[in-house]
Amino acid sequence: MALGTNGSTLQAELNRLANGGTYPAIQSYVGAAQAANTFAGTTGLSVVGALNSKAGNSRSAYKDLRGVCNQLGGTTDKAAAAALRARTS
Repeated sequence: MALGTNGSTLQAELNRLANGGTYPAIQSYVGAAQAANTFAGTTGLSVVGALNSKAGNSRSAYKDLRGVCNQLGGTTDKAAAAALRARTS
């Protein structure tokens, strides 16, 4: 699987990850929350909730968007979209 494309948006990265690591056709993009839930295998959660669930964080240990994206991307101190670009799937 490929990494994300430099300069892509958070929504694009969430759609890429929800699609198994490749960008879907732009007309197939869904909203950030739906893509995050698909990626995480959850339903009805916020983007932050779904990503924390995917990361295995308990509700009492939830991280903010930037923190959980860095956790999932295996990165530190990157913006959310940049951190997710580092994840292949």
